Amino acid sequence: MTLREGNLQAPTRHPLGWRDPEFYDEAALYKEQERIFDICHGCRRCVSLCGAFPTLFDLVDESSTMEVDGVAKADYWKVVDQCYLCDVCYMTKCPYVPPHPWNVDFPHLMLRAKAYRFRNRPVSARDRLLTSTDAVGKLATIPIVVQAVNKANSSPLVRKVMQSVIGVAEDAWLPPYAERRFRESAPPSLKWPVRDGQRSPGKVAIFSTCYVNYNEPGIGNDLLRLLTHFEVPYEVVAGDACCGMPKLEIGDLERVESLASRNMPVLAPLARAGYAIVTPVPSCTLMFKQEMPLLFPDDPDVQAVADAMFDPFEYFVLRERDGLLDKSFKRGLGKVSYHIPCHSRVQNVGQKTREALEWIPDTTVNTVERCAGHDGSWGVKREFFADSMKIGKPVFARMADGEPDFISSDCPIAGRRIEQGIAQGGGGNARKLHPLTLLCIAYGLA
Repeated sequence: MTLREGNLQAPTRHPLGWRDPEFYDEAALYKEQERIFDICHGCRRCVSLCGAFPTLFDLVDESSTMEVDGVAKADYWKVVDQCYLCDVCYMTKCPYVPPHPWNVDFPHLMLRAKAYRFRNRPVSARDRLLTSTDAVGKLATIPIVVQAVNKANSSPLVRKVMQSVIGVAEDAWLPPYAERRFRESAPPSLKWPVRDGQRSPGKVAIFSTCYVNYNEPGIGNDLLRLLTHFEVPYEVVAGDACCGMPKLEIGDLERVESLASRNMPVLAPLARAGYAIVTPVPSCTLMFKQEMPLLFPDDPDVQAVADAMFDPFEYFVLRERDGLLDKSFKRGLGKVSYHIPCHSRVQNVGQKTREALEWIPDTTVNTVERCAGHDGSWGVKREFFADSMKIGKPVFARMADGEPDFISSDCPIAGRRIEQGIAQGGGGNARKLHPLTLLCIAYGLA
């Protein structure tokens, strides 16, 4: 059979066979790593994406054979540590993804390695803590606790202790916790009539996400303001749990399954009742849209939820195309530097936030499509913080270019990292606001 160089077909993804005993077999894992690393070494197209590929190529180039077979298997973990599962290599760069017969899925290979390590080696208390976003958020937002937590997170002395004791980088900006959780403060929807469009359901269920619920409820409230302005009835999902993305990042697949068992009985009935399920954080949207169906391919509830899941701006653009969205803006925004997060890019829905921002008169949008370096909990870890800031440096420069009035990203933690990078570079006085907040301003709702 003749193999083509590269692949001209759209990438397709195989389910992750994590229930197969071979998935956790060390020898089988190393064999597959060697196979895919050898293909990557021969291509090197992804060298600029993150630290995983330069790490791999340096290991190869410095080995005795200058091939993958000269790299010690123990050093493979240096590559795994640099991967934060953004999926950009798979979705945008690699010419050998399925249906190419070489079947290269680098992120799933890294996820397999992380799952093997989680099952067979001790996981640090820090990693368990940082990925327990729901549990930590519930504790940190207790009224008598929240002020103390926020004060501690902003204290240089406490941050030095946090770095030395648990390994959270002292210089990484951490988001404050809210005094009122989003679910507790969200107003009920007005009883608008349901107007289904050809492309968009006429009612919305909001999966609030851990971050919006515990850290920035204003993002969720701005989403509610917009839905109210568009006369779309909504309900805020109750009884849900973390989407599971933080646990996926460390390979804790059993915990991901446990969280799915809590979320699917809540979300699947809403999906089947005709709701668009909207999540205001791209990583959570991606988790339900793509990762869950690959983990649980035979679960009809998972598929129903995936089919009903929308990014907010994806939903708004579809409403506009259905002729069901008001575009009577009250003011322009001037210059907006907008960052597309990795987990938005790989949803394969196009640049919907940019499209919506460009509806606004007297607004110019500088779009930056590159990783900002934060990447979940990875960028606040002591050993990776410097690498994280290095990855984000080109983004910080491009976002500050042209003296924008606003900097914005769909991913709140990416936006915070960009704000930190610009501030440390001494550039600009632009306000950091979420795109939902910018849209509220343009409509005169905020």
